[in-house]
Amino acid sequence: MIYIMFKKCVESSNKLICLKQINMFKKYFIKEGKKLAKEIKISNNVSKKIVDKKNNNSIFFKGIVIKKIADKFWISQLETKAITVCSAKGILKQQGVYVGDIVVFNINEKNIVDVLPRHNLLIRPPMANLNQLFIVLAYEPKPDYLMLDKLIIFCLINDIKPIICLNKIDKSNIEQNYINEVYSSFFDVLYISAQNKINLDELKNYMTNQVSAFAGQSGVGKSALINAIFNESKAIEGELSAKILRGKNTTRHIQLYEIFNNSFIADTPGFSALDEKLLPIQANKLPYYYPDFLKYLNNCKYKSCLHFNEKDCGIKTAVNCGYIDKKRYLRYLTILESLKTKQNY
Repeated sequence: MIYIMFKKCVESSNKLICLKQINMFKKYFIKEGKKLAKEIKISNNVSKKIVDKKNNNSIFFKGIVIKKIADKFWISQLETKAITVCSAKGILKQQGVYVGDIVVFNINEKNIVDVLPRHNLLIRPPMANLNQLFIVLAYEPKPDYLMLDKLIIFCLINDIKPIICLNKIDKSNIEQNYINEVYSSFFDVLYISAQNKINLDELKNYMTNQVSAFAGQSGVGKSALINAIFNESKAIEGELSAKILRGKNTTRHIQLYEIFNNSFIADTPGFSALDEKLLPIQANKLPYYYPDFLKYLNNCKYKSCLHFNEKDCGIKTAVNCGYIDKKRYLRYLTILESLKTKQNY
């Protein structure tokens, strides 16, 4: 939905469309919030067995790929929770099967026979059907808002719901006003404390029936949050718990852990090191991934305006008038310059 909304803006030469899209964008997050990606929402009916009429000995199930190592795939039947290790052959092996894929597999032959349509497919980390990304910040270390903006753009490109989590609010609320002012009108924001378990229930509600991941700087409390969630759900996995207690990210492969019924968390590297190579957009399309820019785009004199050094720029006017946060605009220019350099713009 997010991608479609922005795609209409990006592909349209009529910027008036964007004025309509900004209202759609706001309504979408207000009404849909925790129900993003209904079309691939994991349900209790997904694991019903299918008997092959041509061969009564073949029984097929649907499940979710929770781990991949080499050519082996660990598949969880979502109804029974039974784990089956399967292989992929032929065209499926060539096309690729990824962690997060919903698949049909032959339980007798231990083969994957079909991959259901994906909600999204990420290059790095290589996984499918990620619904939402919790972007964790804290007052200490000082928030990297440039990384936050990049991660938000990455989410919007890939139809992932970005959720901003400000951790350690029991120790300081120094960043709360800025996040409220700049981001909360367009994105969901959670104020939490892993240590004192503040608003953890709200966080868990967001994770219900979703495949989620966490991203953020080192030291912001991602591991503490994940550990608190697992302890609360009484479903902690020994392997993941040991990694959390060591405080080290030793992940060499992606794995999904079921924290509670049909709700998964992805243990994966790859988000914090995000760079512009993972933002597959043209430099002139970047402004359309800034929802706070959209309603001012029609005020630009030139359709090709990049909002950098052009005259009669609606975005720069909005910045000067205080309608767009100046620091966020300067971070936009940093990302814009990186994209221009990469693309020899």
